[in-house]
Amino acid sequence: MPTQLYLPQLTTLAFPPVESALQEPDGLLAWGGDLSPQRLLLAYRLGIFPWSMPDEPLLWWTPSQRMVLPFEQLNISHSMRKLLKKLYRNPDGPWQIKIDTDFSSVIQHCAGTREYAQGTWISEDFIIAYTQLHHAGITHSIETWYEDTLVGGLYGVSIGKMFFGESMFSHKTDSSKLALIFLMYYLAKQQVFLIDCQQETGHLTRMGGTCISRRDFSLHLDKVCSQPPIIWEKGIIHPRILDTLFLPSINLPHQ
Repeated sequence: MPTQLYLPQLTTLAFPPVESALQEPDGLLAWGGDLSPQRLLLAYRLGIFPWSMPDEPLLWWTPSQRMVLPFEQLNISHSMRKLLKKLYRNPDGPWQIKIDTDFSSVIQHCAGTREYAQGTWISEDFIIAYTQLHHAGITHSIETWYEDTLVGGLYGVSIGKMFFGESMFSHKTDSSKLALIFLMYYLAKQQVFLIDCQQETGHLTRMGGTCISRRDFSLHLDKVCSQPPIIWEKGIIHPRILDTLFLPSINLPHQ
């Protein structure tokens, strides 16, 4: 690790204060440590996440501006709305959105070539660590299936009433968007109206993502991570989850 960065090395479980993160590169906080469940859970509760390339030490980040996706800002394009309506009207059709039926395949696909980002940072160590968290009921996959084939999806970390999106993949047009939209409505039913997207991308911005300050993000985490956990029901998410989208008389509770 270049000494000119003056970057602390993790030698205990504790992290440096998030306010001490570097301005350039933005949000780089520390290096070293490991991907143990205890360290990962602490990191996410503090708004910190690991990200590094295979030839780098393990790096920990907390950007000054955090990309989040609020439910009330979710932007569904006209073409996507038409596809969602088909799913809604024909729940037995070729498209299905599922939870946690093939986490292993989802994270493996995310580690490969994806539509919106390079996935080479998801090394075997990351796969092992997040799979451990999945077995502990902490990481979850939302999967898009077409004609019984996994064609897209995403995975992330669930703590209290907070979902931290980690990565997504798409092998069929709009398949990752479908997973994300179903996830947002699934979470909104449980009073979860904001998910973490970590860093700004054009794809997420077009879907309604916005950036908030590190301080505001930390305050939100303080409020929601200690709440009762999200309930994750393995299997198909029925398209009725979209009732509030297609039946105007039904309203979700306000945030």
